[in-house]
Amino acid sequence: MRKRFRVKKYKWAPQRYVVEGRENGKRSRRFFNTKGEATAYADVKNIELVNKGREHAEFDSRLRDMAQSCADKLQSFGKTIEDATEHFIAHLQAIEKSCTVAAMMDEVIAKKTSECRHGRPASGDYLVDLNVRLGRFKKHFGERMAATIISEEIDDWLSGLKDERTGQNLSRLSRSNYARALGVAFAYAVKRRYATSNPVKGIDKPKGDIRPGILSVEQIVRLLDAASPEILPYFAIGTFAGLRTSEIERLDWRDIDFDENEIAVNSESKTGERHVDMLPNLREWLLPLRKHTGKITPTNFRKYFDQARETAGVPWPDNCLRHSFGSYHLKHFGNDALTRLQMGHWRDSTVLFAHYRRAVTRKNAERYWNIRPTVTEKIVPITAHSEVTP
Repeated sequence: MRKRFRVKKYKWAPQRYVVEGRENGKRSRRFFNTKGEATAYADVKNIELVNKGREHAEFDSRLRDMAQSCADKLQSFGKTIEDATEHFIAHLQAIEKSCTVAAMMDEVIAKKTSECRHGRPASGDYLVDLNVRLGRFKKHFGERMAATIISEEIDDWLSGLKDERTGQNLSRLSRSNYARALGVAFAYAVKRRYATSNPVKGIDKPKGDIRPGILSVEQIVRLLDAASPEILPYFAIGTFAGLRTSEIERLDWRDIDFDENEIAVNSESKTGERHVDMLPNLREWLLPLRKHTGKITPTNFRKYFDQARETAGVPWPDNCLRHSFGSYHLKHFGNDALTRLQMGHWRDSTVLFAHYRRAVTRKNAERYWNIRPTVTEKIVPITAHSEVTP
């Protein structure tokens, strides 16, 4: 082993020899009158280095044991104490600059409202969706610092999400949508240096089939039969025009043109108004209930909605009416561009319809578009039937 303590002549002090070296990480100097005394001391110190190791001469035993223990733990990950130190320092710096989850979420919404990456504000529907999903996360983690949120916490939170109305666990597709919104928020946090990494990237992705849930022809018939005149237009438009829930809620009877057989949909997005075809069976459902003006969605919506669902005994996957429309329309008409145009998907031609394309059979699609009302002499109640037998 290379000697660390060396004897040197020293002419500026009464003693003629000095032993220089490092001890406990600090410079050490001892002066002697004779060379023999200096050499003997240097030999003792160098023997200590050999017997106890260089680390023992520079560090106390507690620090040495801690360093060895940490190095052993990091070895299985292929990392060193230096790697760990740099990572933790970056984490501490991020916390110092970080903000609360609530403040971060508000900042994300404000950013999307003013300008997205394409240089224009996000669509109204997207902002509503983002507000709902991020708002729910904010209620749970709002006071926490964004940099302290870890993947396991997000994973547990997503797994425990329930429908706030029914208390049932959310579907894999719904949890995936929440995860996507959180991914957007934490990507922004990383960009702004509020966090060192995006914790959403470390969560378990939904497993299994997450295709959009749709209703069968029989379930649609039961639902329309059970619907009161107040809620029937809402269900019919969702089923046979494929409008989003938020679009139906904004819809007025004045937006439905029975002469042109079109529905003018104001999506409050950058694409503005679009026109959706009112197909023959939808016209038959709406015409007996037609009004000159007024909201399609009734007052006391929840009461009428729940009554119809409970009477029909129909499950309610997220956006099932819109997803049903997309599936049956694509299968029946066989035109991706047309279905995409009707649903307002201007760019998405692959991901969405990869789920819809094989969701239903042609036979059931034909039955779907022949679900028509049976009208009594008093116009209401209206009952449904399909002209194509199973």
